[in-house]
Amino acid sequence: MADRVALVPALSARRVRIPTTSFPVEQFTLANGLRVVLAPDRSAPVVAVAVIYDVGIRSEPEGRTGFAHLFEHLMFQGSENLEKLAHFRYVQGSGGTFNGSTHLDYTDYYQFLPSNALERALFLEADRMRRPKITEENLRNQIDVVSEEIRVNVLNRPYGGFPWLKLPPVMFDTFPNAHDGYGSFVDLNAATVADAEDFFTTYYAASNATLALAGDFTVEQATELVQRHFADVPARPRPVRPSFAEPDLTAERRDSYVDERAPLPAFASAWRVPDPITDFDAYLPYVVLAEVLTDGDSSRLVERLVLKDRAVTGIGGYLGFMGEPFEVRDPTALLLSAHLPPGGAIDDVLRTVDEELDRLATDGLAAGELDRTKARIATQLLRDLDPVLGRALRMGTIAQQRGDAALTNELPRLLGEVTEESIVSAAAALRPARRATVEVVPGGAA
Repeated sequence: MADRVALVPALSARRVRIPTTSFPVEQFTLANGLRVVLAPDRSAPVVAVAVIYDVGIRSEPEGRTGFAHLFEHLMFQGSENLEKLAHFRYVQGSGGTFNGSTHLDYTDYYQFLPSNALERALFLEADRMRRPKITEENLRNQIDVVSEEIRVNVLNRPYGGFPWLKLPPVMFDTFPNAHDGYGSFVDLNAATVADAEDFFTTYYAASNATLALAGDFTVEQATELVQRHFADVPARPRPVRPSFAEPDLTAERRDSYVDERAPLPAFASAWRVPDPITDFDAYLPYVVLAEVLTDGDSSRLVERLVLKDRAVTGIGGYLGFMGEPFEVRDPTALLLSAHLPPGGAIDDVLRTVDEELDRLATDGLAAGELDRTKARIATQLLRDLDPVLGRALRMGTIAQQRGDAALTNELPRLLGEVTEESIVSAAAALRPARRATVEVVPGGAA
């Protein structure tokens, strides 16, 4: 036993080395503009098929709030050659699962199936890429579904929409960045079949999509199947992405709202960070900083605010309003969100946050702190990429936003190369004058 214990200091003192992963990646583009990513993995007889369209909440036109999410639902209501619910039946009948999700900057659709069902999944995705069934009946039905989702997930749930819906309008001024991504009932109910057709024609072009496959196939087999099912999807121009640009804050912004269902006070604060696409080297230190501040009991803010001061019941930090550090465009932010005990003072917590950021900016990191944090981040990255579905989704999104899915293999190494000096500089940049904060006031406490 003594020999085993003696090994612990030696192991913890070693410099953590974050490796580069080596998942195989093949990429090509069809004549109609569809970008294709292939990541073969013969270790298990399963495949993942993902289609990522370059349209999300921020691309919605004014007067059409919630349309990106509404359209995600419409894409499951039948397609050119298939009736309503056929997509569900064919995937589930093959022993597979499926879903779709709407994000700030993209919408994805994905299947996870036995590898002998690969061609079936490709046919299904190609068929609805050609033309989904957009009818008055389907549109009205899905408007009702989305409206009910808003009621369940936002209006009738404690902390509904907090902070991803509540904080952006405090931080931003432009419509793309500040509007409600779930949509207003007025805008949803005003939608017409013609509006839906126009949205599909504009944003669901093959040239605005990335198809990503991961799992049990050969490159030759997958390439032939992709050509067979997607090459004749009609070509349409890629839409011009609207500008999301707006200046950084120069003075602190605060807002609050009463949540009748919330049992405890809460707040979320955010600071703008460098452009995650064009300034990736400057962006990565903030990814690590968020973990230094809030990941685990030994992190700066958990140790101080939760364990020592007991000023909050829990606190989290992450990049991006939807928690997607590597699948988001500029502008984005580092967020902190916390729940407080009854009677907790948000101003006191914010002062403590500022003190801890100042201490980090002045004194730097403790011995071993950076390596521990990097090891946790790398472990999470590798865990996300281990299943073929996670690999297909990340590679597809990175290919779409950054032009090269192979960057997926470099992420652990790039994070491992983040220096203490860059993290200290990032902490020093999180000043109160650049901060936006939204406060949740429990019902009856206002």
